[in-house]
Amino acid sequence: MTTIDTLAPPPAQAAPRRAARVNPAKDFLELSRRVKASGLMRRRPGWYILRAVVLASAFAGAVALLLTLGQSPWQFAVAGLFGVLLTQAAFFGHDAAHQQVFSSSSRNEWLSRVIANLVVGLSHGWWARKHGKHHDRPNTIGKDGDIATGALVFDPQDAPGRTGIIGWITRRQGWLFFPMLTLEGLNLHVSAVRTLVEERDLSYRRVEALFLAIRLLGFPALVIVTLGPWWGLAFLAVQLMVFGVYMGASFAPNHKGMPLLAERETIDFLRRQVLTSRNIRGGRPVFWAMGGLNHQIEHHLFPRMPSVNLPLVQPMVREYCAEKNIPYTEAGLFESYGIVIRYLNRVGLGEADPFECPLTSRYRPF
Repeated sequence: MTTIDTLAPPPAQAAPRRAARVNPAKDFLELSRRVKASGLMRRRPGWYILRAVVLASAFAGAVALLLTLGQSPWQFAVAGLFGVLLTQAAFFGHDAAHQQVFSSSSRNEWLSRVIANLVVGLSHGWWARKHGKHHDRPNTIGKDGDIATGALVFDPQDAPGRTGIIGWITRRQGWLFFPMLTLEGLNLHVSAVRTLVEERDLSYRRVEALFLAIRLLGFPALVIVTLGPWWGLAFLAVQLMVFGVYMGASFAPNHKGMPLLAERETIDFLRRQVLTSRNIRGGRPVFWAMGGLNHQIEHHLFPRMPSVNLPLVQPMVREYCAEKNIPYTEAGLFESYGIVIRYLNRVGLGEADPFECPLTSRYRPF
């Protein structure tokens, strides 16, 4: 026997509501609104004044040691100190180039130009152009100059074409990465000179040439006159090696070993920046050592934010990424170096496919 209840028609159900259209491109706008409301985008003049005073005092002390120690083995420690201070100066110039120091764009540009050319020995115009493309399309094949094939190969498709001694180096490039960085300081100086010679349309080219000549001729002359030719050359070699290794060790962990994007990859700004960047854990010591660049995700999302505020905005960004189900990558400093070395070795052997990135395909805008 069938009951009446079973014969009764099922109760009417409301029509399912149409799901709201997902628009990832708007996700960053919401995050940006929250960050601006927090006040963390405001300038921090006191922080930069203190930083400038400390850095200038450290340079003055290093020069005093250079002039007073004579031909002493301690001069090699002074050379290493100069390598560290020049990298710290580069971090300061990096902040200025990103409009973090002054409210005036021109003042920031001039501060960065003076620091880059006159202090560090780099071409501001060359670096700003290259770095701007990196921020616009990080880890993108054919767009980001930081992963262009040169001494190192980041695109596995370029590895098979390298033969002979270059091919031997490429197949072992992970293990050779840090030894090769000892030449990076010299490479940066050479690139600066080449840029000013070849690129005649560079803004303020003559000013940069004057500053660069003072730096690249004046400092070596001071060292050699003070210490003599052989001690002076040894001093400069140590300074260049420390500078190159420190610079490379600070910038490499931030993106190397993260997903590469195809040139025509369509992905919204928030996910493009987060998925290709890696933060480095370590608290204040790592923050100071890396000039705030250990908060690479936050820096790429908010490049004009004063670097001292990056640790403060990190919890907000991390929580928002969890809310949007976006992978947020962090690693320890030495862990990140291991990742970079293994990645470079795999690429050198042609074992990685930079276009096979399930994360980016998952987050393409609809």
